[in-house]
Amino acid sequence: MYVVSLTYRVPEEIVDFHLPAHVTWLQDAFDQGIFMVAGRKIPRTGALLLSNADRGDLDAALAKDPFYINGVAEFDVEEFHASRVAPGYENLLDS
Repeated sequence: MYVVSLTYRVPEEIVDFHLPAHVTWLQDAFDQGIFMVAGRKIPRTGALLLSNADRGDLDAALAKDPFYINGVAEFDVEEFHASRVAPGYENLLDS
């Protein structure tokens, strides 16, 4: 499983300019099963994404993100092994 941390590199008005294209890309990635969770950081300095996709598929999807293409955000991908979850989240466990 992967946590992707996006950190904005540009002023908020530039983030907002690219946001509609990013949201469209994000929905497509959800539809393809790349991401399970997405949300803004608080304060609004970027976002976090949770993925259980193959690393190659994840990297290919990230390369298409308008935030990546236009240098809006830095991307940090961290892999981890989900070995324990709260009741009801068993589908997140790595096998």
